[in-house]
Amino acid sequence: QVQLVESGGVLVQPGGSLRLSCSASGNGVGINVMGWYRQTPGKERELVAVISSGGSTNYANSVKGRFTVSRGNAENTVYLQMNSLELEDTAVYYCYVNLDRYSGTVRRSYNYWGQGTQVTVSS
Repeated sequence: QVQLVESGGVLVQPGGSLRLSCSASGNGVGINVMGWYRQTPGKERELVAVISSGGSTNYANSVKGRFTVSRGNAENTVYLQMNSLELEDTAVYYCYVNLDRYSGTVRRSYNYWGQGTQVTVSS
């Protein structure tokens, strides 16, 4: 089994900064992609930013230039540095990982999600 533990969600003022952290633990052969999604009430979960094992990144247009996703020195850790926060960034942020595991002798990719951490941007 794989577990994701997130931290860093708090109340912050508009224009402020915040860093989210996520660590993955458990059985896996290798992590392919790690990153962050977010969700607000009544809306579908949406991509915020992800980073591949090779370092390629993908960002939502709404956060480009303000957010930065990165991997830690420990390959099972991912960060989301959020700057110039806006009211619209208020959401529950979920850590995401896609990794390979063996099912018997077959290697397959699996998706896992953290429990979510609340980020509230408010004055």
